[in-house]
Amino acid sequence: MTRPYAEVIGDPIAQSKSPKIHNFWLGKLGIEAEYRACHVRSEELANFLTRRRGDAEWLGCNVTMPHKQAVMPLLSSVESPADAIGAVNTIYPTFDLLLAGTNTDAAGFLEPLADDLAKAHYFRMARIIGTGGAARAIISALAGRGFTLVVAGRDPAKARALLDELAPKGEHHAIDLAHFADPTDFPFDGREGCLDLIVNASSLGMTGQQPLSFDWSHAPPGAIAYDIVTAPLETPFLQTARAKGLRTIDGLSMLIGQAAVAFERFFGQAPPRQHDAELRALLTS
Repeated sequence: MTRPYAEVIGDPIAQSKSPKIHNFWLGKLGIEAEYRACHVRSEELANFLTRRRGDAEWLGCNVTMPHKQAVMPLLSSVESPADAIGAVNTIYPTFDLLLAGTNTDAAGFLEPLADDLAKAHYFRMARIIGTGGAARAIISALAGRGFTLVVAGRDPAKARALLDELAPKGEHHAIDLAHFADPTDFPFDGREGCLDLIVNASSLGMTGQQPLSFDWSHAPPGAIAYDIVTAPLETPFLQTARAKGLRTIDGLSMLIGQAAVAFERFFGQAPPRQHDAELRALLTS
């Protein structure tokens, strides 16, 4: 017997933790549905979406690399905040069997910062490493929360273009990634009343990828280190930040947060977040 399902698509896809997250929540809630992973290559995207649109049991899909921008012209509508971010990570069928796209990455990224963002600050700054799809969501989210942004990439021109597109207002800066690898003697003040973030929004430090070179002399006192990498979960970036006495946020925080928004869209119920500790243990076992 078939039953309703959602899924995640990407190329590659075997590494995705999304099926474990969504199926964990489905089990806790007793919902008769499932969440799958489907390997979809770039040249298969259009046919994949055509087939799924005609499947009455299909509730939608999450989209991961490298398809977050490529799917956009294949959709009937792109909703906020995906239209502003310029990337879609969640697709779902509408009542008239058309396909709509949205983005839950920004909400997922901001979730563990909710208490910090609820406070008033006289200055907010984020140093963001990376210029890929995840960085787009993070740049857009933080610009909308009053942050001055410094975006670092291998190609500073690409970083500048992202800022001009996603955060055209404000005194933002684009720099070469190598800038953060070398020590600085910049005399940071006490930073009272400020909110500073150091965000690795790239794949650097991920298993199989090059390490991230970041000298912590670039981090103001009291900065929060946030790494979106999930494999390994305890990256050298976070380890060295913690050794400096800084607060850290790992990649599962964003991953679970963005999945929660998508889950409610697909299955019509909020996920049981009271089980987050159990879910984390499952994902790291």
